[in-house]
Amino acid sequence: MMTVRFTESHEWVRVEGDTAIVGITAYAQDQLGDVVFVELPDAGKTVKKGDEIAVVESVKAASEVYAPVAGTVTEANGALEADPSLVNSAPETGGWFLKMTLSDSAELEALMDEAAYKDFVKDL
Repeated sequence: MMTVRFTESHEWVRVEGDTAIVGITAYAQDQLGDVVFVELPDAGKTVKKGDEIAVVESVKAASEVYAPVAGTVTEANGALEADPSLVNSAPETGGWFLKMTLSDSAELEALMDEAAYKDFVKDL
């Protein structure tokens, strides 16, 4: 079963088994504008929920990306180093930032589901 959850800081996390795939939402990339550089963490890095895990630089601004859940980074999306614009063209698919092993799947319960996130951004 696949679970997708969202944060108020516009990260998404898609859970497949023990693996969490993290990226930024379509809303976030739209606010950023054209992404020109993405700084990603190294595999093996352990993060707590809320830790800064990546930096996205666009033509407008640089923005931090925060861990929606705690875990250990297993893989960064190398495709973004070659083509950071994937964040714009496919923010919730091919433009993912990293994969991690979950420390505590209960943390997912505190995050928004898709319907709640859509309501959240509608009021921004």
